[in-house]
Amino acid sequence: MSECSQFEQCQNQFESIHGKLDRLDEAIRGNGKPGIQLRLDRLEQDAKRQSKLIWLIVGAVITTLASGVVAWITG
Repeated sequence: MSECSQFEQCQNQFESIHGKLDRLDEAIRGNGKPGIQLRLDRLEQDAKRQSKLIWLIVGAVITTLASGVVAWITG
């Protein structure tokens, strides 16, 4: 192979890799729309809120059951 054809082949491969990296960067950052990074952050925030809500519900159920037991014992 001549040096010219090797250079053109490498240049085409580099352009292909550069295009793929651009698409990955756009998917991660979003480029004007929610990207993977923002969507993952939203999912993590929703999971934290859901966890707090579950603990609130569990606490309310335990308090209700404890009040019922105390009321039943004291008659």
